[in-house]
Amino acid sequence: MAFNSYKDDETSVEVGKMKTLLRLFSYLLDYKKQIAGVLAIMAFCVCVTLLNPLIMEEAIDNRISAGDFPGLFRLILFAVSLNVLMILGVKLRMWIMAKLCNNILVTIRQQLYTHIQTLDFQFFDSRPTGKILARIIGDINSLKDVMGNCVTTLLPDFFTICAVVAIMFVKNPVLAAASLVSLPLMAGCMWFIQVFSHKRWQIHRKKSSNLNAFIHEDLSGIRIIQSFTAERETADTFFTLTKEHRQSFIDAVRLNDAFGSVIDFCWGLGTISLYFTGIVVLGTDRVSVGTLIAFGSYISMFWRPIMNLSNFYNQIVTNIAGAERIFEIMDTKPSVKDDPDVKELPPIQGQVTFDDVSFSYDGQRRVLDHVSFRVRPGETIALVGPTGAGKTTIVNLISRFYDIQKGHIYIDDYDLTKVSIESLRRQMGVMTQDNFLFSGTIRDNIRYGRLDATDEQIEAAAKAVNAHDFIMKLDQGYDTVLSERGGGLSIGQKQLLAFARTMVSDPRILILDEATSSIDTNTEILVQEGIEHLLAGRTSFVIAHRLSTIQKADRIFVIDDGRIIEEGNAAQLLAKKGFYYDLYMSQFKNVE
Repeated sequence: MAFNSYKDDETSVEVGKMKTLLRLFSYLLDYKKQIAGVLAIMAFCVCVTLLNPLIMEEAIDNRISAGDFPGLFRLILFAVSLNVLMILGVKLRMWIMAKLCNNILVTIRQQLYTHIQTLDFQFFDSRPTGKILARIIGDINSLKDVMGNCVTTLLPDFFTICAVVAIMFVKNPVLAAASLVSLPLMAGCMWFIQVFSHKRWQIHRKKSSNLNAFIHEDLSGIRIIQSFTAERETADTFFTLTKEHRQSFIDAVRLNDAFGSVIDFCWGLGTISLYFTGIVVLGTDRVSVGTLIAFGSYISMFWRPIMNLSNFYNQIVTNIAGAERIFEIMDTKPSVKDDPDVKELPPIQGQVTFDDVSFSYDGQRRVLDHVSFRVRPGETIALVGPTGAGKTTIVNLISRFYDIQKGHIYIDDYDLTKVSIESLRRQMGVMTQDNFLFSGTIRDNIRYGRLDATDEQIEAAAKAVNAHDFIMKLDQGYDTVLSERGGGLSIGQKQLLAFARTMVSDPRILILDEATSSIDTNTEILVQEGIEHLLAGRTSFVIAHRLSTIQKADRIFVIDDGRIIEEGNAAQLLAKKGFYYDLYMSQFKNVE
């Protein structure tokens, strides 16, 4: 498994952090009542926090100094009651926000997953599954702390800082200015760090995505790895990716960790400046002990939120890259989509027409070059030719998995671009050489072809493709639970189940793309009769390298270099002694 395929990181789309945050926090608008309640609790808690130093100043300067101990007791009781209510309010606020944030993450994940399912094959062709998985799981999970702390930490701390500054300047402007003397230094350091830190966290997210993609593909292909004894090579690749992931994390957090030290230094400098100004410059005769202690509390109340905000900022810088990656996919428009004025495709007969169709995957090399043909309803068409000739591309275009660049494709004289994709694919059955089975029962896997199919219809479909007998030999029959990708079944058995799944959908147009390539000779004999039942009365396109499976086709299209170079039934093509004849003789020359 080559490391180079993971070394190229995804292209980043630069989006303003504020724009991304505003879009992320717009999800809070669906919970206006809860947010209003949280803000009310927050306002109460901030007020209690701001009152505490003033209560302390009152206790020292007016109660203790005057010997008013009953008044001091009442003041303490009042302060304790307020702070108990504040603690309960903080707990309630955190509980509400945790529940709310979890709901929002579920919404975002559902929107992302639903949107990904609407994207076309070109999107998936260019991205490993592991990288997509990293967006749905890891990147979304990283947003939880950002959203929760925005309301539970950012807003109260921001208001606390503003209120503290206002109170300090009202009470004593000189002490206030002395307390905040180190603020310009902190602002300069914050600007420097944010410039460089965001880039480093973007790189770290990419390295995480690369690692996830490699692990997913490695585990999916573990049989191949072990078969070719490539464990050492993949372990070396894993080590390299892990090393890059670790180094990118170290580079990113190095700046973030430095910011905490800057805050501590500025906090200490401001505290020294406060007491030096209050004791030495102004003197204790102009500044009471209670006022000085209150200012000491206020300066702590100023810098502690600054520390919290710096940590929150670090979270933003750390996780905003994840949000950008999520919204990048959500903003990706499918290249194959319905036009606004499309109509539902009515029940079809199955006529298929290609009118001067040309197609390219990359916009440069043509895979199909001016292809034209007409297929009558119920006709079986076999597509043969060398690998890469364009056979699979033709059937992919009939299903509209890609959009053509030139020409037109018609189903029963309906232009494919003028009918909805769902109404088209609902009347088609596609059977590929990748006989993918889902985790679940055999019954559920067959029913996937038609979700409202009854148990009788499922069994009838299985019998039609000769899958019923082997299913009934399993311990639980149709209720046998399959592991991922049908582990425990033979390739032929999985292929038969995939045939049954297609059979139960009762499609008007049937596509078999190398559908019997993995079936052994004995199984092929069993399934041929089922295939004939499957093809009966349906327009069918069959791609096969084994020419023995297409001898009964109504017509055979020989595809080479994106063009139909020969056309006719098996006997006609053999008589021409052209490309098909050579291909046939190469397969059967040793067969007597």
